[in-house]
Amino acid sequence: MQPPRKSGPRYDQLIESEKVRVIDDQGENIGVMYTREAIEQAAEVGLNLVEVSPNADPPVCKFLDVGKYRFEAQKKANAARKTQKTQDIKEIKMRPNIDTHDYDVKMRNMFKFIDNGDKVKVTLRFRGREMAHQDLGMNLLRRVQEDTAEVAKVEAFPRLEGRQMLMVLSPK
Repeated sequence: MQPPRKSGPRYDQLIESEKVRVIDDQGENIGVMYTREAIEQAAEVGLNLVEVSPNADPPVCKFLDVGKYRFEAQKKANAARKTQKTQDIKEIKMRPNIDTHDYDVKMRNMFKFIDNGDKVKVTLRFRGREMAHQDLGMNLLRRVQEDTAEVAKVEAFPRLEGRQMLMVLSPK
């Protein structure tokens, strides 16, 4: 039974292949050699032999300081995570007989959400006898679709789920 494998690149005795392609600390290609021999050369320089491309044939290894290499990789991953934009789903709730001013306010918010790169879920809730006039709801959602046509595309077309009609818009 093998010990649990640590995350991160393999280095020194953890390298499993017999032969490796070696690159020294200046970036010069030394060539293909036995792993044992490469580890000894790296130790002479005071560095570790780190596997940077394990899927190559033979695997590519470099003379590096493992701690520094891991730290740099962690910093890169954190920077990438920081610049990554997550896409949220914002919800706008309406009623079929919405007033003009209320509609304009909802549309203003919708444009703001879409400009921020978020998806917008438009929920149209029917109450009581409004269920008999689903065509009014469909016309309202069609109007929303036309008003947002230049900045958003319809990801999920209007569909009825129980007493509410849903539509999802996403930025173009």
